[in-house]
Formats: sequence, structure tokens, C-alpha cells
Amino acid sequence: MLDDRKQDVLRAIVQDYVATQEPVGSKALADRHNLGVSPATIRNDMAALEEEGYITQPHTSAGRVPTDKGYRLFVDRLAGVKPLSGAERRAIQTFLAGAVDLDDVVGRTVRLLAQLTHQVAVVQYPSLTRSTIRHVELLTLAPTRVMLVLITSTGRVEQRVMDTPGPVGENLLADVRARLNSRITGKRFADVPLLVQDLAEPFTAEERPIVAGILATLLDTLVEHKEEKVVLAGTANLTRFGMDFPNTIRPVLEALEEHVVLLRLLGEATDPGMVVRIGHENMHEGLAATSVVAVGYGSGQETLAKLGVLGPTRMDYPGTMGAVRAVARYVGQILAES
Repeated sequence: MLDDRKQDVLRAIVQDYVATQEPVGSKALADRHNLGVSPATIRNDMAALEEEGYITQPHTSAGRVPTDKGYRLFVDRLAGVKPLSGAERRAIQTFLAGAVDLDDVVGRTVRLLAQLTHQVAVVQYPSLTRSTIRHVELLTLAPTRVMLVLITSTGRVEQRVMDTPGPVGENLLADVRARLNSRITGKRFADVPLLVQDLAEPFTAEERPIVAGILATLLDTLVEHKEEKVVLAGTANLTRFGMDFPNTIRPVLEALEEHVVLLRLLGEATDPGMVVRIGHENMHEGLAATSVVAVGYGSGQETLAKLGVLGPTRMDYPGTMGAVRAVARYVGQILAES
């Protein structure tokens, strides 16, 4: 383990390199930071940090830059994240509060994160399996065609159109709608099959196949989609960090086009905690020069999905972590109130 002084030196190197993008030398550290020791002592500490793999020397410079291992220790030893200013918090609240539906909430969130952090923002839609049912609507489109609309507690709307084995009257549809909603409103998706298994029984022999078809369509809608929906914004921000990608940003852009990669980046949706993955900790080869900061969001105590940002490893970690956490909290409040 590093002693406190060497950790202070490493922290100063990370802060200076993130701020200036220039390799950091011992004299600059002595001048800029109140480390309480001479440049010679700082030089010795830097030599020890380099030997242990926390910093490295780029070929062209006398200064040093942090490695993935150095950034990892810096993040693990962070005393706290950088809080947003009052003006920033008010701006987030106002911008997100103007959203009209779930798509708008997600769209505004991803744009806001990209603007606040100047990184690539990624937001996962709330998962269906962790939602409860707010309402089921049944609409007649034609005598033998019905639309089922499922509205979840998170504001997500799923629609299915089905053909029925016979004509469907408005009275029958109203009866099925009322019985369905009385049984499953507020219930978790996993509980629904059991709650509706005998719902068709009170109906006539002629009506039962129609009701059974509606129930089959409902249960099919409840099955978790294998591919969760993810949106991203701010890809153009990567061009500002050209120097931070050793060869080209192309591998990063290619990785971001893969839906599965984005979901893996965010991590398990059920884990509410803050995740910071640095450089080679990202499993995808194209993302070895990037870092990811992600956190869960949801309504109340329940985590419904994840959101986060991706950028170069030379990242303002305290500021980025503070922004990601604040936005997640506001999105959770909006979902809880909606």
C-alpha cells in the first residue's frame, strides 16, 4: 500500500494531468500544490509511484502521466464527489420536469448528461420486469381486431394488435378491461399469469376464445424483451479528446454502435451502486482507452435501469461522478411522481 504522502503526490498528478493534458513534473507539483516537501522528495515519490505502476513516462516528455492503475487508486481513495452548483441543480430539475412521457424523460436525460459532463452519455430504458402495471386498455380497431395497450408504473407504453376468432362487441371489451384492471393494476409482471389464469371462466363458450386470445397477447407483452433499449448522445464529444486516444477514436465509435456492448458497459441493471470502470477494466478491446461511470436509477427504493457516461481515462472523475449521481436522483424523482 502507498503511504499518505505518495497518495497525495499521485492525487496531484491526476488532478494536474486532467486539467492541463500535459505530463506532470516534480517542479510543477511543488509549485502548484502545498505538498509540504521539496521537489527532490517529490521526485523520489514519483520514482516509487512509477516503479509500482501508478504513473508512467510518455516517450517525449520529462513529466509523468497516470496509468489505469493510478486512476483506479485515485477513484478508490476519493474523499467525495464534486457537488453540482445550485444553478446546475435548478437547471437539471427544470429541464427534466418539462418531460411529457417516458421517451421524453430518457431523451432529455441522455442529452443533459452529455452536456453536463462533455462525454458520451448512455441511458437504459427502465426494464419491464421490474415495473408494475398501471393500466391495461383495450380498443376495437375493426370487428375482429383489437389493440391492447399496457402502461407500466414507469410510464413505459407497450402496444399489441391482435386478430380475434370472432367479432368483439364493446360490452365484451369493457367487461374484459374492467376484470383485467381490477386484478392486475399495481401488480408486478411476474405475478400476472397466476392472477389471470381463470379470468376467461365466467364468459360464455362463444366469448371464451376471444378472452383467451386477449390474455395470451397480454402475457406475451409481459415477457421481458431479450434486448433492452439503450439510447446514447454526445458521441461528437469524443472528437474533443483526440489526443487521449493513442491511435484513433474509431474503435471507440465502433464499440458504441453495438447494443450489447452498451448494456455491458452499464452493468447489471439491478445493482444501484456507482460503477467506475477504467481503461483495461472494460472488457471490450475498443474501449481500452476509455472510462465508464454508471449508476442505477429508479422510483423509490427500486432500481429500474442504469445511466452513465463514457469518455477518455483522463477524466474529471469527481465532477463526472457527481453529475451522473445527481441526474440519476432527479430522474428517479420524476419517475416516482409520474
